[in-house]
Amino acid sequence: MSLNIKIILASVREGRFGDKPAEWITMIAKEKEGLAVELLDLKEYQLPVFAEAVSPLQIKGEYRTPEINRWAKKIAEADAFIIVAPEYNHGYPSSLKNNIDYLYKEWSNKPVCFVGYGSTGGARVIQQLRQVFTELQMAPIRNSVHIMSPWSLTETDGTLKAGVFDVHVKPAESMLMQLIWWANALKKARKQ
Repeated sequence: MSLNIKIILASVREGRFGDKPAEWITMIAKEKEGLAVELLDLKEYQLPVFAEAVSPLQIKGEYRTPEINRWAKKIAEADAFIIVAPEYNHGYPSSLKNNIDYLYKEWSNKPVCFVGYGSTGGARVIQQLRQVFTELQMAPIRNSVHIMSPWSLTETDGTLKAGVFDVHVKPAESMLMQLIWWANALKKARKQ
C-alpha cells in the first residue's frame, strides 16, 4: 500500500536552521519503498492569524480563502506527518500552531512524528505538540529525533559541518519504521 507522507518545516525565520534537518529527513524518507514524500515549508503556507468565527470542526466544505483551502488540500492528501520544529521559549513556533489550528478533519486519524531541535533537542516542543495533535484525534509516535545545539552544527558560512546528522540516522530509521506501521494501520482503518 502506497503512503503519502508530508514533512512540515515549521520555522519561517530568516536564516533558520530548520531547512537542514527537514531536507535530511526528507531524503531518508524518500529512500523508503512505497512512500510518496513531500516537504511542506510553512514559508509557502503563511496563513493569517487564526480568528475564524467557528471552530474548524464545524466547517463543512470550503474554507474562506484560497490560501486556507490550498493548505487544507495538502494536509488532507497525507496519510502521515513528520513535523520538523524548533523549540522557541520552551514551546512550538506560532507559525506552526496557527497552521495547525485552521484545520481539524484533515488531520484526524493519522499518525505524526517529530524531528525537534534546540537546547534540549526539541524535547519540550515535541512533548507539547504531542498534546496538541492528540486533541486533533491523531496518533503521535513515541520515537522522535532530537538535534541538540543546532547553532554549533554549522560553519560560519551557514553550511552544515560534515557528518552532523550521522548520529541521528538510527533514531530516524526507528521513527520512520513506527510511522509507516501506524500510517498503514490507520489508512486501512479510515477506509472501513
